[in-house]
Amino acid sequence: MDQAAGGVPIGEEPDGAPAIAPIPGTVKAKRFRPALRYELIGCGFFGHELVGTDAGALRPEDELFARDSDDALRWYRCLRCDSWLPLAPPSAPTRPFPPAREDIALPLRGRPLRDRIVLRLIAIDRVIHFLLIGSLAVAILYFARHRADLQGDYTRILNKLQAAFGGPFNDTKTGLLHEVNHLVSLSVGRLYLYGAAIGLYAIINAVEAVGLWYAKRWAEYLTVVEASVFIPFEIIELTASISVLKLLALAINVVVVVYLLIAHRLFGIRGGGTRAAEIHDQDVGWAPLERATPSLVPARAIATPSPPPA
Repeated sequence: MDQAAGGVPIGEEPDGAPAIAPIPGTVKAKRFRPALRYELIGCGFFGHELVGTDAGALRPEDELFARDSDDALRWYRCLRCDSWLPLAPPSAPTRPFPPAREDIALPLRGRPLRDRIVLRLIAIDRVIHFLLIGSLAVAILYFARHRADLQGDYTRILNKLQAAFGGPFNDTKTGLLHEVNHLVSLSVGRLYLYGAAIGLYAIINAVEAVGLWYAKRWAEYLTVVEASVFIPFEIIELTASISVLKLLALAINVVVVVYLLIAHRLFGIRGGGTRAAEIHDQDVGWAPLERATPSLVPARAIATPSPPPA
């Protein structure tokens, strides 16, 4: 069974004729499974993708995306969300006809558009990881280089706080102060080692972000492996102490791994990359637009009302 551009299955009528594909946003979502119409989201952010608004006249082959009407208006079809918009023909056209199909860059729609949006959201998450982890690496390396001076300043500040509050501040076993005490006690060589390792991890997140932004499959594999490796450590951290940030980080990593594995069919799951490419191609090119255009479907696929009885 094929898939419509908006992700709605289409097949055949009982007599074997192809069914008309529903356009995005026209199918009512299920009660407990609301469906996001990514085409409508894209047009909401970036506007409609119209072709031929600067053309003086239309040809018969242009009816897929632009049509003249009898009321001095011209209807243009959004190539992303399938909306038909009435506009006045241009008063000063810059070209005689709309560009040919092979010269039109079609916007993404259907599954490819969904994947682009979700992958870029994951890429933004990886960028945030890179900034936070990279800042930590820089801080550790800076501390390693100026350890003697910074350790003396830290000790003096801690002694003043203990004198002011009348109690020790460095006997805590958890929290930020415990981590700072541990950092101060490390040797310079170990600080450089930790800083380099954390910096390498930050670079990996940056590489993932770039690859995911451009929808590279190798970046999906890298993200799944990297996130899966750290999920057990995040669970161990939660057994020591629970916080909202730790729970949120674990939940995001689990969702990212499950989504990439199942939706993008990594490691041979659900047919693997071959099947993923086949499904991707169903929503690419002019075929999805033709399937959603009634006039381009054979007449027997369109229900014709019976004449009233004499």
